Amino acid sequence: MKLDHTARGVFPIAPTPFLPDGAVDTKSIDTMCDFYFSAGATGLTILGIMGEAPKLDADEALAISRQVIGRCEIPVIVGVSAPGFAAMRNLARAVMDAGAAGVMIAPPPSLRTDDQIVTYYHNAIEAIGGEIPFVIQDYPLTLSVIMTPAVIRRIVMDLPSCVMLKHEDWPGLEKISALRAFQREGSLRPLSILTGNGGLFLDFEMERGADGAMTGYCFPDMLADVVRLSNDGKRDEAHDLFDAHLPLIRYEQQQGVGLATRKYVLQKRGAIAHDAQRAPAGKLTETARAEIDFLLRRLAKHDPRARF
Repeated sequence: MKLDHTARGVFPIAPTPFLPDGAVDTKSIDTMCDFYFSAGATGLTILGIMGEAPKLDADEALAISRQVIGRCEIPVIVGVSAPGFAAMRNLARAVMDAGAAGVMIAPPPSLRTDDQIVTYYHNAIEAIGGEIPFVIQDYPLTLSVIMTPAVIRRIVMDLPSCVMLKHEDWPGLEKISALRAFQREGSLRPLSILTGNGGLFLDFEMERGADGAMTGYCFPDMLADVVRLSNDGKRDEAHDLFDAHLPLIRYEQQQGVGLATRKYVLQKRGAIAHDAQRAPAGKLTETARAEIDFLLRRLAKHDPRARF
């Protein structure tokens, strides 16, 4: 099933499980896929920034993709961003042959002007093929590439295979509103918008017109519930649940240890066997682990899923 503009719900950004020695933990890949499915995910995104994709070699990236696609009962998007188009093309075509729903492409940090950004996506799609559905990854805080709503509109209207925006700008609520306004006036075709930033603004992003979330917060089941409650018009319930998780979401936002925090909690939740990362990586001190445990105990007062 190929990805299209109707995609909604939660497509968690999945980590790559590793063993303590740095090898890929293939057993945990299966338990992780099952965990996300049981949490209410409508899709899964792998080999993103959270997936430590730059630390994988080409054979590992393809093997992980094939295993996840084979295990999942939901659509899988694969991050194929690469320094050169040859590597991007090879991975994109291989994962689509394996059954991926689509691919995600991030712009390289060297891009500065609007025309450079648009030209890059034209060249990328020429390389991988216009038959492959793709997602624009808009993450200026990490990638340092600023995409205005007008630039995103140009990419979407120029390239029919663009079906989704992973919106991760900050502040970014007005960008969602601007894109939906383009659609209402008829200058932008339908586009799925899933949001990132660790879920930090999901409550209001849904109200601005987002279709759901694509982020790695360690409680994807909460994200799914907030999306569902928002769609059902249960605003107060959605915000109450979201607010209960905000202290842990905030803790995850720390640069350098955000992924370590997520993997630590995902290990405690049984999604993966180890919280190991490949070097270079930030590590949690015993004090930090104790702080996370404290936050989980407080969260459990409002959400029983945090009880261990």
